[in-house]
Amino acid sequence: MAKKSNDRSHARSAAPFPTRLDLSPSVRTAVAGELAPRLAETLDLYHAAKHAHWNVRGPNFRSLHELFDAIAGDADEWADLLAERMRQLGVEAVGDLRAVAAASSLSAYPTGLLSEAEHLAAIADRLAAVGSAIRDSIDECDDHGDADAADICTEISRAIDKWLWMVESHLPA
Repeated sequence: MAKKSNDRSHARSAAPFPTRLDLSPSVRTAVAGELAPRLAETLDLYHAAKHAHWNVRGPNFRSLHELFDAIAGDADEWADLLAERMRQLGVEAVGDLRAVAAASSLSAYPTGLLSEAEHLAAIADRLAAVGSAIRDSIDECDDHGDADAADICTEISRAIDKWLWMVESHLPA
């Protein structure tokens, strides 16, 4: 599902700007480099959920329409948390669509007239991939000594796991 990438080239700022934040520039750069792909993936998830929200059809339309919109709303909030932490660290938070598409490890959302189950599976796949990546980032941020970034990733991880449970609950066993 996810194309694993350690490429941090989409982080445009080579060195963080000066700040009174008591983390060293090397720590701030490393943590921002860890958060940048998570930002891209949460924005990618946001757009996938909106796509499902707009295009789902079937007997469960209303509940799935609302479910996908709620997931999109949370993904938007997660992206904001990650972007704000990157800015606190003194690094540009890159969120334009071209950069997001290039930086996200998620595969392209399937197009065409999908069934309810296909939309659910596509969203579940993306939630699982983002959840796995964000859990890796918890450890990486912690290893770099940024407990605040690790806490943000933990908050996002808990929410993703809840959404994944809810989405998977709509799928056949």
